Amino acid sequence: MRKLFIPLFCLTLIHCNKQEPIQVKADLAEVLQEKPSDKYLPPPPPPPKEEISKNYGPTATSISNTTENKSKKNTDIISKKIIKNGNLIIQVGDIKKAQNQTTEILNKNQAYIQKEEFRNTDTDENLNLVIRVPHKNFDALINSFSDGIGSVLSKNISSDDVTEEYTDVSIKLANKKIYLEKYRDMLKSAATTKDILEIQENIRELEDEIDVSEGRLRFIDDRVNYSTLNLSLYKEKVRSSATSKIGFGSRFGDSITEGWNSFVSFLLGIISFWPFFLLIPLIIFLWKKWKARRKK
Repeated sequence: MRKLFIPLFCLTLIHCNKQEPIQVKADLAEVLQEKPSDKYLPPPPPPPKEEISKNYGPTATSISNTTENKSKKNTDIISKKIIKNGNLIIQVGDIKKAQNQTTEILNKNQAYIQKEEFRNTDTDENLNLVIRVPHKNFDALINSFSDGIGSVLSKNISSDDVTEEYTDVSIKLANKKIYLEKYRDMLKSAATTKDILEIQENIRELEDEIDVSEGRLRFIDDRVNYSTLNLSLYKEKVRSSATSKIGFGSRFGDSITEGWNSFVSFLLGIISFWPFFLLIPLIIFLWKKWKARRKK
């Protein structure tokens, strides 16, 4: 009995050892089926564009959209830009009186004289003025000069619409400022000396272009806000001894002076032909000598 019990006990132990790894393997298989490894998991879906833009800042498309939106806003804000210019020639009876009336009209219309030129000759007197006047008062100023000073000899009014040019320069200026800020940000993160020099050169060129564009806009604004009028006050002098300071004696003296000047000019003109006066006797002498030889 003792001999039979010992083999049976050994067989039982062997059988138990064989069943335990099978159960462990079965448990591992179940775990693998329930929780697959990360190697075989499908890739996660890409995040939406809105999240990307929030996490990583503005992209190229967003920059272009912002510039377009800014340009559209600038286009909407810009109103009509019209430059008005005028030229007036008025004949007056008294230059001083007309000048005083001009000063009153300028003060009434908030205008000022930019340039003044006076010319007095024997035949007429001319007072030329370059006047700058606010755009809204330009028509009233023209009417005041036409009605209240004298006789209008010439009148020319022109209007130039520069809205398209102003809008174009404004949009380009806004874009250049955006690029300038980008270059400045790039300059902060530049690593090599070559990159720094190239970026600084681009910044310098952009700053020069921005200065030119801003100057052009200021010039257009000045011409739009203040119109320009070229005014000429003209007085013709009457050539008579009764009404003019230039009398018969003065004109007689002027005639004598002009006659003497003409005589001197004629004499000097004849003297200027002295080479011909020397050549003519020489030619005559040679011709006579040649003719005498021919007779012999």
